[in-house]
Amino acid sequence: MSWASSNFSDCGCLDEIATKLMEATPNDVSPISTEIPPGYPLFTPEHKSYMSKVLTPELYSLLKDRVTSSGFTIDQVIQTGVDTPHLGVGCVAVDEECFQVFKELYDPVIERWHNYKPSDSHKVDLDSTHLTPSDSLDPAYIKSTRVRAGRSLRGLPLPPGASRSDRREVERLIKTSLERMDGDLGGSYFPLGQMTPEQEDQMREDHFLFQKPGGGTLLSNAGAARDWPDARGIFHNHEKSFLVWVNEEDHMRVISMQNGADIIEVFDRWVRGVTAVRKSLEDGGYDFMHNEHLGYIGTCPSNLGTGLRASMFVRLLLLGEDPHKLDEICSSLGLQARGSAGEHSAAIGGWYDISNKARIGKSEVELVQTMIDGVGKLIEMEKDLELEHK
Repeated sequence: MSWASSNFSDCGCLDEIATKLMEATPNDVSPISTEIPPGYPLFTPEHKSYMSKVLTPELYSLLKDRVTSSGFTIDQVIQTGVDTPHLGVGCVAVDEECFQVFKELYDPVIERWHNYKPSDSHKVDLDSTHLTPSDSLDPAYIKSTRVRAGRSLRGLPLPPGASRSDRREVERLIKTSLERMDGDLGGSYFPLGQMTPEQEDQMREDHFLFQKPGGGTLLSNAGAARDWPDARGIFHNHEKSFLVWVNEEDHMRVISMQNGADIIEVFDRWVRGVTAVRKSLEDGGYDFMHNEHLGYIGTCPSNLGTGLRASMFVRLLLLGEDPHKLDEICSSLGLQARGSAGEHSAAIGGWYDISNKARIGKSEVELVQTMIDGVGKLIEMEKDLELEHK
């Protein structure tokens, strides 16, 4: 989606902001200063993000001169939301320090998006034996199962702020770690810009290939697509059930998947893969970005905490006849429904991608269990509808 046009001239837009600020001030409170700081973005009614609602001229004045130790500013944090009005969050992290240096912006955005307060603590549980299987996960209704999450390396800028040398160092470290894995996790790394046509065709056929972010997207307008495809790549194991994307949205996107409904096996493989990479990084003096409040840290605030999305491709032919009703049911179960080709797509043949909705505030095991229990309930409801239609 391209930049939405605006009928406001620079002066007119600033005047409107000032007028709204005055109107929003109660009569018994001293008026808020209407002076617009140099550099304040020109937000229009097209801007829908939480960032655009939170970032007042006063807050911008407070943050505009702060920099992280790597030299990143608030303008780099918000640029994608300024250039891409339709975004929901509207800001990114450029490095790990951003969440502390510009916390006055991030805290309310994160609270609105996740209902997660600045005083909350995030939990971690990567023990697959803590999961409880469900008899309701009928394989006849489930085509495939997947677990994925982002991870980023402490001490290096995130993709929106990475230089060419930063990005190549991330690739080197992750590639070295991945190539040390053996057993069912052993595989090969394929640099995105060095694939043969045959390798690229196979990646596309396997649905492994990720593309350069298009214009008007969070990543492209955040600067994460610079120098594409330099230092980007894909690792997969020999069985093609474990996959890692390097330098896409985060330093790593780690994916475990297989046909069928065995979520515990899929989650266990994902945990073993992530743990193996982390151990290799620690041997070299590196670690993942993580803290007790925000959990695992990545580029977009929407993927903080676990950053984890556990999903099943589920046939809900009758339950999905009313997509809005299905959305309501999923929401009540802590789930979200996507179409056959992902978010905002149609469900072809009644096949929906059902996943956990939350990312932060609950552990990995809790979120996967939410998906297990919720999908089981959806399948039971689908079966009840089938009986009614007989």
